[in-house]
Amino acid sequence: MALSTPKLELSGNHLTNNFGHGEGFDLDRDIVRLTFAQLKREVQKYAAALRAAGVGKGDRVAGYMPNCVETCVAMLATATVGAVWSSTSVDFGHMGVLDRFGQIAPKVLFSVEAVVYKGKPFDHMAKLEKVVRELPSLKAVVLCPFVSAEADVDLSSLGPNAIYLSQFLKNGQNAAGDFDPLAFEQVPFDHPLFIMFSSGTTGAPKAMVHSVGGTLLKHLEEHVIQEDMTEKDTIFFWTTCGWMMWNWLMTSLATGASVVLYDGSPFEPRPSVLFDVAEKTGTSIIGMGAKCYDVYEQKQMNFKESHNLNALRMVLSTGSPLKPACFDYVYKNVKDDLLIGSICGGTDIIACFMGVGIKHPVYRGEIQCLYLGMNMAAWNEKQEAVLCERGELICLTPFPSQPTHFLDDPDGSRYRKAYFDKYPGVWAHGDFCILNDKTGGVIMLGRSDGTLNPGGVRFGSAELYHVVEAFEEIEDSVVVGQKLPDDDERVVMFVKMNNGFELDATLLKKLKTTIRTSMSPKHVPSVFLVVPDIPYTTSGKKVEIAVKQILAGDEVKNANALRNPEVLDLFRQLRSHSDLQFA
Repeated sequence: MALSTPKLELSGNHLTNNFGHGEGFDLDRDIVRLTFAQLKREVQKYAAALRAAGVGKGDRVAGYMPNCVETCVAMLATATVGAVWSSTSVDFGHMGVLDRFGQIAPKVLFSVEAVVYKGKPFDHMAKLEKVVRELPSLKAVVLCPFVSAEADVDLSSLGPNAIYLSQFLKNGQNAAGDFDPLAFEQVPFDHPLFIMFSSGTTGAPKAMVHSVGGTLLKHLEEHVIQEDMTEKDTIFFWTTCGWMMWNWLMTSLATGASVVLYDGSPFEPRPSVLFDVAEKTGTSIIGMGAKCYDVYEQKQMNFKESHNLNALRMVLSTGSPLKPACFDYVYKNVKDDLLIGSICGGTDIIACFMGVGIKHPVYRGEIQCLYLGMNMAAWNEKQEAVLCERGELICLTPFPSQPTHFLDDPDGSRYRKAYFDKYPGVWAHGDFCILNDKTGGVIMLGRSDGTLNPGGVRFGSAELYHVVEAFEEIEDSVVVGQKLPDDDERVVMFVKMNNGFELDATLLKKLKTTIRTSMSPKHVPSVFLVVPDIPYTTSGKKVEIAVKQILAGDEVKNANALRNPEVLDLFRQLRSHSDLQFA
């Protein structure tokens, strides 16, 4: 049946998957519910089909998918056969996808023909064709019709290995026309479960391998001990399949809780849509990026008056620090008898360093507590542990959800450089924080590296360099995040032009369009400025941190490490540029 509007679905006790919106978005009509028994049957079908396609232990399966039931089932089936799952958001352009999937050589790719956003369908085939063309490892491209009926989708442009989901599943049937019983491939504790990708700050996104045992052990500690999640809960976290929070949400199925899946804008077709879904599904734990709560607070939306949230007991926030004012807002306008859990971790650990403490008090502006098994500290520049003052977040001892390794890193040198280069033997995560020994809480202060974080969406500078520096007009560039007055961040790009070219309106439009279509709208810098030179270290690395410090008015303490330190004076002069000021 063709879907003219998105849908919503659910699974756990059941799985509820909410795809939907559009002007006709109707929660009564568009919610689809799957029981655990039905979910198990779907996993049985997908697992049989994957085995029939030759997928086995250690093979890679990829999803270029929306946050829907099919994605969840494909991931569970991949784990069932002992293969490794990796997914990315449908927001990503083909270059962003290939930067990731090009490293893992997937045998099967699940994707869709179109997506729906803000009530409008958007073709996905053009991007998918470019991705498939550059992935020679693919033995099957499984198309899951999301907006159209199968009969209305032409697979020919995807090559000879493309197949509709219905036919792919049919290929898994046995001689009796049924599917073999669900059989779980037995694997060791450190067998790979997920391949996640770093943001690409210093090069191509690093392919981080996370284990079955480490991931599940760490997630269940968070779900069961920290959040007290049980089969009585319904959890709804707004996320895409390219954010580690999707993987984190999937493992909550192990608690027996019901899981709500939702794909689309958090504010369309109406600003209240996430809480509409929460009310309709009886959500007890809701989560989203901190920026969403910012928007609600600015609009002064009063969900306490407009919605029945009797079941709601916990509000989660992540992606960026939750502002103190948002704590006040939630208690005043959402519900006064719930726990606000600001949580913090990262893709690198596919989990949290700190977050909810079900027995701990909530202090506005603070994360409640460090998590079990995480030997954390804040170090000053002398590598001394400090309390109640700014320090760099570090972890002193190993923990379960560390990546087991990076792909294409046979001697482990890239792994060590990523986390242990700054402090040998000690995990440096790249965040500044304050550990409050009076409350036991943590205050996050932002990144200590070059990761960009506009609106709580993290990505790396290298992803932008890959696109921008392909333009013949541009010789070089450096990109940084600039803190905004509301504690958000915007992306600022400085470009050095090749001789004979200028950054005119035509080129600027081309740059923005190319970034938007090949990466995503979130990757488009808010400000472009021309500079005569770009700062580099003596070892040839771009100096993003120094530029970011200058824009923030901070002192640059390591200027002597630069190959061309005089360039920093140019950036100091630019601080007064009108484009870098705030209205």
